[in-house]
Amino acid sequence: MDLAIDQGRIVSVSSSRENASVIELHNCLIVPGFVDVHVHLREPGFSYKETIYSGTAAAAAGGYTAVCAMPNLKPVPDNADALGLQLDLIRKNAKVRVYPYGAITQGEKGEELAELAEMASDVAGFSDDGRGVQSRELMRQAMLLAKQLDKPIVAHCEDESLLTKGWAIHDGEFARRNSFPGNDPASEWKQVERDIALVRETGCRYHVCHVSTKESVALIRAAKAEGLPVTCETGPHYLVMCDEDLLDEGRFKMNPPIRSAEDRDALVAGLLDGTVDCIATDHAPHSAEEKSKGLRGSLNGIVGLETAFPILYTNLVETGIVPLETVLNALCVNPRKIFGLPGGSLEEAQIADLTVLDLNRPHSINSADFRSLGRATPFDGWGVSAAVAMTICGGEIVYHDLNRQEDTL
Repeated sequence: MDLAIDQGRIVSVSSSRENASVIELHNCLIVPGFVDVHVHLREPGFSYKETIYSGTAAAAAGGYTAVCAMPNLKPVPDNADALGLQLDLIRKNAKVRVYPYGAITQGEKGEELAELAEMASDVAGFSDDGRGVQSRELMRQAMLLAKQLDKPIVAHCEDESLLTKGWAIHDGEFARRNSFPGNDPASEWKQVERDIALVRETGCRYHVCHVSTKESVALIRAAKAEGLPVTCETGPHYLVMCDEDLLDEGRFKMNPPIRSAEDRDALVAGLLDGTVDCIATDHAPHSAEEKSKGLRGSLNGIVGLETAFPILYTNLVETGIVPLETVLNALCVNPRKIFGLPGGSLEEAQIADLTVLDLNRPHSINSADFRSLGRATPFDGWGVSAAVAMTICGGEIVYHDLNRQEDTL
């Protein structure tokens, strides 16, 4: 079928081509633009790692037409003035839609609430990503206010009292066999458990970031069955890797860490049964130097915007583990429903945010080709069978790679 776009919106899905600029696409799949609800664009404050321009260029190359940007910036967006600095940069430099988060606490220090009310109209929700809110009472206060403001709390769950100092990877057999200090999975799921109890008390919408443990999946599944307003995300790396796949290189270091095969399988099961709502990359670029110190010494964080779909398609869909529809719902549909973002279907009057997928484009991932300033990915050199052929945001082509002879602009 033909899909017609005018003034940034879909006007027809069976349009005549007369008096129109035509893009010929063959053997491609057109879907609503991907949404990543967990990225780090690093600007303002850390532009040597990433800029809004480079990060959104990477997003466009990965098929994303919208991203939600985490607040671990300088200054931290914990009030309207600080948030305004970020919004100005977004307006000037973003290639795709960017929805920032406001911080839950001042400076993300976990001591006093940020100015949630004065930021509410300009943010997707509130998060202290990078740190869990350690105080139960402070999180309760945040939830009560977020409920009043009709915004979700988007939680990095990490109980710091359960962390081993200097941890490097998941606390499992691989860590013990190779003498690495481990990250106890209870440091994640214990805080998920605490926060679900607070949701039960406050009624706040609550979204769990980068779920990595089987216990967290079970807790969230039970909360959903209870009817609580709880949602969650996991990352491609948690769905297709386990700790036995690690190398002692910084490109395998992230928080939470890649965990056991049992955790990976529980996350896949959660994706299949709807417990896991979204796939988000936690795109977190760092400089080459910051990622050059192995698993023990490198900073936490990998990049993921430019690898997510081909990795998911090749390792989950082509293998028959997860249906393509399930992956697309987690990338296109569910993020928009949870965060109230526009688009999500190919219908008349919808915004023209579209991703074109070539499901027969064998190639190898090469981090040297990334548009992101970050290069640290555990998937470097992996062979994949699919690619993003084009990304359209607001009716404008923001990325294309039409290398098939029959595809033309």
